[in-house]
Amino acid sequence: MMLRSALFLLGAIGGLATVAIAQTPASQPAKKALDPNEVVCEKQPVAGSRLATKRVCMTRAQWADLKSQDRQEIEKAQVQRGCNGRC
Repeated sequence: MMLRSALFLLGAIGGLATVAIAQTPASQPAKKALDPNEVVCEKQPVAGSRLATKRVCMTRAQWADLKSQDRQEIEKAQVQRGCNGRC
């Protein structure tokens, strides 16, 4: 009885592994490349207000550049945090 349960469990795990392999992203159709010149608008909260938002529109390339700059500033602040202004 234990052997039968062990074999069933082993078969179930093997079956799940083949399902996971079959559903890899390579088997899914490729997504269309996004146009970097397409204008995308986002709602952003207004500082000092819980409800007010403003609509900011930029191209996808500009959004990517802004996010890259933000990431660099955050990394710089995290690296210099322990220096107490002496770095």
